[in-house]
Amino acid sequence: MNNHEIDYKIYGDDMQFVEVELDPQETVIAEAGSFMMMEDEIHMETIFGDGPGTSGGGLMGKFFSAGKRVITGESLFMTAFTNQGHGKKHVSFASPYPGKIIPMDLSELGGKIICQKDAFLAAAKGVSVGIEFQRKIGAGFFGGEGFIMQKLEGDGLAFVHAGGTITKKELLPGQTLRVDTGCLVAMTSGVEYNIEMVKGVKTALFGGEGLFFATLRGPGSVWIQSLPFSRLASRVFAAAPHRGGGKDEGSIARGIFDMFNGD
Repeated sequence: MNNHEIDYKIYGDDMQFVEVELDPQETVIAEAGSFMMMEDEIHMETIFGDGPGTSGGGLMGKFFSAGKRVITGESLFMTAFTNQGHGKKHVSFASPYPGKIIPMDLSELGGKIICQKDAFLAAAKGVSVGIEFQRKIGAGFFGGEGFIMQKLEGDGLAFVHAGGTITKKELLPGQTLRVDTGCLVAMTSGVEYNIEMVKGVKTALFGGEGLFFATLRGPGSVWIQSLPFSRLASRVFAAAPHRGGGKDEGSIARGIFDMFNGD
């Protein structure tokens, strides 16, 4: 793989952004919507599919690359930022919600990681962003997060975003870790991923944790997040005032909302 060797610095604590330093003619690719700011002489270009998918394979290769991204729920397009100046330049990408940005050097992780489909933020040009089908269909139908995940391949730097606090677990051969399906951020390719049903019916009905959890079996590395976006969104939705309800903490905000909507 011909990955660009980029330098970076991560700023912030709970709402982080990553500043990437580009030498002349170096390029970083990013998801649409993650851009924050860039210096002069950095050229911004929309590309079809993932980074490597645009450099070869003809038109059908580009369509296939873009199609893989649509399956994971991402945009058909990505954005490439290239330093066309003579000195070092900087471009920054922001987290979409509270959490941490995890830098991953794929050359130290076996050249491939598998992550949740909305975790990818940015990467050095040359890193391929594709899809990873889980071997067991049950993992997809009952996992809650879908049985299609993203895979990042290459030997360069990639940046993955996760919610809340992040912990990294190193699993020995045969060692097992059970986690909530939404809390799984990423794993190396050697980790076996499956879904197990909660054995106690009472636990499933009254425990509030759902009927299934992910079982991860080593060897390999696993990254876990404490606040999946789906959990954050459900809490916000549950706390939001609803039309027709009584007066509560959100009544003022609701009144402003109704005013702008002509009510």
